[in-house]
Amino acid sequence: MGASGLDDTPGGVDIGATPSPESAMRRIQFIATAVAIAATVACAGSPPSSGATPSAATRGTLARVYYWRAKPGKLAEYTDYVTKIAEPIDHEAQRRGAFLSVTTLVSRDTTTPWTHMRVFVLRDSAQLAGLSAALDAAGVALEPDSVKRRQRGQYGATLRDAVGSGTYEILP
Repeated sequence: MGASGLDDTPGGVDIGATPSPESAMRRIQFIATAVAIAATVACAGSPPSSGATPSAATRGTLARVYYWRAKPGKLAEYTDYVTKIAEPIDHEAQRRGAFLSVTTLVSRDTTTPWTHMRVFVLRDSAQLAGLSAALDAAGVALEPDSVKRRQRGQYGATLRDAVGSGTYEILP
């Protein structure tokens, strides 16, 4: 276990070890929460049903979810970072067609391994394959100065740690 109380492996799970009952429950809670929230976000972003099934062009089929944990004492500052720095980049990437929608959820429950979950709803695997590059390109478009972009990234790293990520299929 690391100083954060989580396993020091990606996603907080040590695959080679026999999980304790608490670790197994935390993993189950983590996965169930992610799937439930991704499904909820996908449904909220879908157009109202008119009897016709929306096409893949208008509804998401995949969700790319990123889990972050704000460093101790940095929850409000990281939330501010997401709002003021990450979201404008996301909106620019979305405007350019990189994904259908993005939602950030914040957990104030100290027993969850993440504090911030960012859910990107994608039309298809082509959007998934291009997501990272599209977010990078949007960041360059909003801040052409590479030194400032690097400083922005270094600042973000002082506020949070990556806990994990996953790609989930959205049921029709």
